[in-house]
Amino acid sequence: MRLYPLIRPLAFALDAERAHRLTITALKMTPKLDPARFPDSLRTSVAGLDFPSPVGLAAGFDKDGEVPEQMLGLGFGFVEVGTLTPKPQKGNPKPRLFRLVEDRAVINRMGFNNGGQLAALDRLRHTTHLHGVIGVNIGANKDSEDRIADYAWASGEWSRLHAF
Repeated sequence: MRLYPLIRPLAFALDAERAHRLTITALKMTPKLDPARFPDSLRTSVAGLDFPSPVGLAAGFDKDGEVPEQMLGLGFGFVEVGTLTPKPQKGNPKPRLFRLVEDRAVINRMGFNNGGQLAALDRLRHTTHLHGVIGVNIGANKDSEDRIADYAWASGEWSRLHAF
């Protein structure tokens, strides 16, 4: 049974950001699914990383790295979380996520709202990383006095996570 036709009216009754947050919350309560089974013909390796499928989820959906394993279980071969900043930040004022219903698209002007890299790093240390590649998109805080230092610190911290 396909759930989307049942869920869509509810999701579209809410503003886009509230519907997005509700989706993340529902996914967090979902038991981790068995990994998708991809045909060997979809496997590919890039830069030393093995991808079970070339179809992935770009950064922006799972801003805080809360549900990467659930998304891999839904059939993505890789998931990118973030954008994560060194310190937590609220992002832009609301409204900041807009539906373009006729175009079947959204405009995201969230402004890197997230709970910070350390919180996400802790969550991601507890993922299994067995069912696909989990990538991390990093960014500087809006009020950063040294954006280069923000990226340099982050690249060192996140590269250590790759060892898992």
